[in-house]
Order: sequence, then C-alpha cells, then structure tokens
Amino acid sequence: MLIKLLLYSCRVIKVEGMQKEIDALAKSQGRAVYATWHQRVIFFGRRLAHKNLTVMISQSRDGEYATRLVSLFGHTNVRGSSTRGGSLALKELTQKIKEGGRGGILADGPLGPARVAKIGAVVMAQEAQVPLIPLTWGADRCWIINSWDRFLMPKPFARIVIYYPEPIWISPSVGKKELESYRCLLEERLNQGTRWCDTQFGPERPWRKVKEKGQIEVGPLDLTSDQKDNQDL
Repeated sequence: MLIKLLLYSCRVIKVEGMQKEIDALAKSQGRAVYATWHQRVIFFGRRLAHKNLTVMISQSRDGEYATRLVSLFGHTNVRGSSTRGGSLALKELTQKIKEGGRGGILADGPLGPARVAKIGAVVMAQEAQVPLIPLTWGADRCWIINSWDRFLMPKPFARIVIYYPEPIWISPSVGKKELESYRCLLEERLNQGTRWCDTQFGPERPWRKVKEKGQIEVGPLDLTSDQKDNQDL
C-alpha cells in the first residue's frame, strides 16, 4: 500500500503518442497486448490501472511480490516465464485476450538480458490478432536499484512522462521465421521510447547491472548459460 501511495503521489506532466493507443484499441474492440521493459514495470501497472490487464508473471519468489503489486491496481495474472511454465501461461493469456481481455507482458523478463525483447509478446499478439502496444515512462527523480535491469522506482511527487510508440500489428500469415523481425521492431520501439522519456529530464538512465569494482558491466551479450538456454520465449 505504501508503494501504491507513492505512485499516486507522482504527477504525469506529458503523454506522447496516446492517440495511437486509442486508435489501435478502437480497431481491435478494446483487446490488446501491452509490453514494457522489466525496469519500468512499477509505473506500468499504475498507468494501466483502468485497463484490467491480465499480466504474465514469473513463478519465482520475486514474482510473488509482483503478483501482490499487480493486484493492488486491479489486474489479474497468469504465472509463467521463459524459465518455467511459460508455454502454458502464454496459451492461457492468449485465450483470455481472444475472449475480449487485455494482456500485459515484460518484454525482457524475468531474467533479461535487459532491454532485449523476447518473442513471447509477438507470438501472443499474432495468435490473438490484436495490436502489440509498447509503453514506457520516465521520471525526473527516482531510485535506481542495482539489479540486473537497474530497476526504477520514482521518488515521492516525481514528475512523470509517458510514451506510446507506434503499435505493432502482426498478420496471421506471417511465418515463424518472419516473427523475428517483429521482435526486433518491438525492441527498437521500446528502446527508442525509453530514451525519449529519460532525455526529457537529462541523460538516459542506466539499464544494466554494474558488477563489483574491477568487473565488467552486464550487457546484452553477457549471458549466463541459463539465460542463453531460456532467452527465446
């Protein structure tokens, strides 16, 4: 509840591209898949509180905290990720969207690499035949946690900007090999939108975990063996 009060103390001063979201929802009878980066999930739930999302959350211990946070804003969830239970969760969420719902997914979760999109959001949007709507935000002041994605938490009464990149539509005739280009497009639009948000207030925020002194920074190419095996979904 303290987190909820903190987020409601923040003031949105600018929203860019919202008409694109409105137009896309009108074409799809209100159905959609929303995607953001793991780093930016905290205000993602707050922004879409009125959308009644079903969010895909990992089955990890961290996922338990995320489930509680998601419920505070009136969202439901399915549990699964690229490391455990992902296929079943993806099918369940896709079915909910087909039946008239809206889905939410962290494009680079649960283990990263940071700001490298996985294919799951694209597959879901294609199978449900709904727009894939990227969404990101930035704050003039925030705490930056030294996690793998440099998780952002806005400080009390922070000023917030929100950016909606162009929604992505995937034809049902697109083959599996061609889906990779849409995955890259989602990644590109989320990164472009995130940079736009950050530079409204100054330099771009850090987004990779800094290891101990003398060690290199963890970036998109620095994968653990588990991440290499599980990055595709």
